[in-house]
Amino acid sequence: MNKKISLGLAISLVAVSVAVTFILTSFFTLRKYNSQIVDVNEKGKIYSSLQLLDARTREKYYGDINEQNLSEGILKGYINGLGDKFSKYLSKEEYISEKTSNSGEVVGLGLTLAQDSSGYMRISEIIDDSPASDEGLEIDDMITFVEKLDVKKAGFDASVEAMRGTEGSDITITVRRDGIDKEYTLTRRAMEVKTVTGEMLSGYVGYIKITGFKENTPEQFVDILERLTSNGAENLIFDLRDNKGELIEPMTECIDPLLPEGVAAVAEYKDGHTETVIYSDESELSIPMIVLVNENTASAAEVFAAALHDAGKAEIIGVQTAGKGVLQETSELQNGSAIVLTVAEIQTPVSGSFNTTGITPDYIVENDSSDAQYNKALEIIQQKKNGQS
Repeated sequence: MNKKISLGLAISLVAVSVAVTFILTSFFTLRKYNSQIVDVNEKGKIYSSLQLLDARTREKYYGDINEQNLSEGILKGYINGLGDKFSKYLSKEEYISEKTSNSGEVVGLGLTLAQDSSGYMRISEIIDDSPASDEGLEIDDMITFVEKLDVKKAGFDASVEAMRGTEGSDITITVRRDGIDKEYTLTRRAMEVKTVTGEMLSGYVGYIKITGFKENTPEQFVDILERLTSNGAENLIFDLRDNKGELIEPMTECIDPLLPEGVAAVAEYKDGHTETVIYSDESELSIPMIVLVNENTASAAEVFAAALHDAGKAEIIGVQTAGKGVLQETSELQNGSAIVLTVAEIQTPVSGSFNTTGITPDYIVENDSSDAQYNKALEIIQQKKNGQS
C-alpha cells in the first residue's frame, strides 16, 4: 500500500486543520465551541482516521474525485457531527444565497413553485410587481419547459435549479394553461420580499400577518402598525402562524414599540453568563393584543409571542409552537464560506426557556378550513368589547 500522503489528502487535511483551528481558537475563546474535542490526542485520532480513509478511498474508489466537493464535504461533516440541526457549514455560494435571503430581497421571477402530480412545476404563489406578474402568469399555471429542459423528464429539483440566474438575465419558459402551451421570455430582477401585511377588521381591529423576520421587516412592520393605529385600531391581532423566525435582530425592532420599558428576553451561553436579547424603551403601545401561533411558529417568532405574553400585553391562541429556543451565530471564513453555530439558549423573564417544549397558548384551538384560530381571536375581542361597554 502506498504510504505517502496524497496531494488530495494534504488539501483535505489542511482544510480540516484550518476549520478545526478556527473553531478551537475563535469559538472556544468566546466560550461558544462544543467542548467534546479539547485535547490534542483526540484531534490526532481524527486526523489519523481521516488519513486512512482518504488513502483507502483513493486506492479503491472507482469514480472520479472532485477535490473541492471533497473538502467542503469534510467541513460539512465536521459540523454535522455536532448533532445539532441548527448548526451548519455554508459554502461560499450558499452563504451568499443566505445573506441575500436574509436581506429581504430575492433575485428571480417572483414565483413560488410546487411539484405537481403531472410531473411538471405548478405556480403556487406570485409576488406582486414581479417579472411573473408583469407577464400575466397566474397561480396554478404549469411550467413544462425551462429553456429547452423538459421539466417532466429532468425532475423537479433540476428544473428549479435551471430557473435560477443572475439579475438582468433572460429566461424562456413554457407555460401550460387550460391545456394550451405558451412561451414567455422573462428578465430576472431583484424584488423586495413582503414579510408583513395588514388590514383593518370590523372598523376597530387591526390584523397584522408576519411571515418572517428579515432585515427589511421592521420598516414594513412599523409602516403597517402606524397606519392601523392611526386609522383607529383598538385591538391588534398578530398572526405568526408558519413564521419560522429567521433573524432575531429585526424581531427586536418590531416588538420594541409594543412593550413596556425593560428586559424582555435574554440569551444564556454555555458558561452561564447572559446577554440581553430584547430591551424595550419607555415607548409603549397600550391596546389589547392577540397572537396567533401554530406548530410551525419558531425561533424569533416564539420570542415575539412569549415576550408580549410575559408583559401582560397579549393572549396567545393556537397550538403548541415549534420549540426552537436557541440562538445561532454566523462567522465568515477567509474563503467566503461560513459557519453557523448554536451558541445560546433564549429565555424570557416569566416563561423562561421554551426550547424543545414550545409555547403553550392560552387558548388551544386546532385550525380547520374555516380558520378557527382567527375566528376565536375575533370572538375574544368582541366578548371583551361587550364586557367593557
